Amino acid sequence: MTREPGRRRWRGPGAPSAGAFGPAVAALVVPAVAVAVAVASAAAGADRRTALAAGLAVLQFGALRWVPRRPAAVLGVTAVTGLAVFALFPAVTLTGALLAAQVALCALAATRPRRISLRGAAALCVPAPLAPLAGGGLGLPLYLLAVALAWTAGELYRTRRARAAAETRRAVAEERARIARDVHDVVAHTVSVMVIQASAAEDGFTARPEQARQALRDIEAVGRSALTELRWLLRAFRDDGPAAEPGAGPPGLARLDALADTARAAGLSVVVRRDGPGDAAGDGPPAAVDLTAYRIVQEALTNVLRHAEGAAEVRVSVRLGAAAVDVEVVDDGRPRPRPRTALPGTGNGLTGMRERAALLGGSMRAGPLDGGGWRVHATLPTGHTAVAAGGTTPPGEGST
Repeated sequence: MTREPGRRRWRGPGAPSAGAFGPAVAALVVPAVAVAVAVASAAAGADRRTALAAGLAVLQFGALRWVPRRPAAVLGVTAVTGLAVFALFPAVTLTGALLAAQVALCALAATRPRRISLRGAAALCVPAPLAPLAGGGLGLPLYLLAVALAWTAGELYRTRRARAAAETRRAVAEERARIARDVHDVVAHTVSVMVIQASAAEDGFTARPEQARQALRDIEAVGRSALTELRWLLRAFRDDGPAAEPGAGPPGLARLDALADTARAAGLSVVVRRDGPGDAAGDGPPAAVDLTAYRIVQEALTNVLRHAEGAAEVRVSVRLGAAAVDVEVVDDGRPRPRPRTALPGTGNGLTGMRERAALLGGSMRAGPLDGGGWRVHATLPTGHTAVAAGGTTPPGEGST
């Protein structure tokens, strides 16, 4: 959707076209007025008034060509010319003489704010007392009804277009939030592991060179894994992306062991337990649930690496049920201030996990345990179909 400089006119899906709307409307309005004038002139006898009325009809035709760009000005021109036609041939009726003005009012209501179009409607109601002169007792109500219908049609069109534009903006905001969320999930976890590994390599570079080399190899492996996942994310956002690499694809519970290995490389003991169907085709959860469960485990492990002091073991449990997937991550550490190897964050990781679960109709709870440690538990219904496999996130969601 673009806006032309210096003009208060928006172009986009559903917007009126200056090249088609004006001539099309004129092609309908002008013959109607011309027929009415011809009938009236035949009844009254052809004279100069006929030529003058024909000239006014041509003027209306020329004015209607500009109705998408200047509806207020066109409304004024067509109202004046229509009143002139009515003065020459009252038999045309006020409704017929001001038919072009009613079209202009419809365009004004469709393309301008309500306060402006209401003023135009009010101005068009001013000559209403003249309607009974040719239309009899029904002349006034028919004219007012025609004006009201013209304004209502334009207002409905404008409201519908504004609603569509609002939905488009909301969809864009959701997509941006989802991209930020997915990129965060990949980068935050990977960078946390790499920082810890780099610190370990620096500490043991002289005394334990082999351990330092292993740490560097782990950094390389984690980085390559992150690049593969980022490539998949970028490919998912492009329709013309290259063919997928072997083994590339959306992460899920099938890659839980590889995710645990990255945490193990940072010094954690990670125990993964699965209950329920295996990874055979058709036995796993829906794609959206599969991806969300993986992201929750990923964020929970990242939080252990960054915030749990003295954590030696993390237990990851995934239970695949018929109605829901239960995910639990428990560590034996304790909260700590920001350590030397931690990365600054906004503290919205838990909020992000809750929102991911809520999008699937599920829930997520996190908190300290009585005997020490931290527990994250999420329940993700498998029958919830409101979210597509890619998943979307509401505007304004946070990420660490």
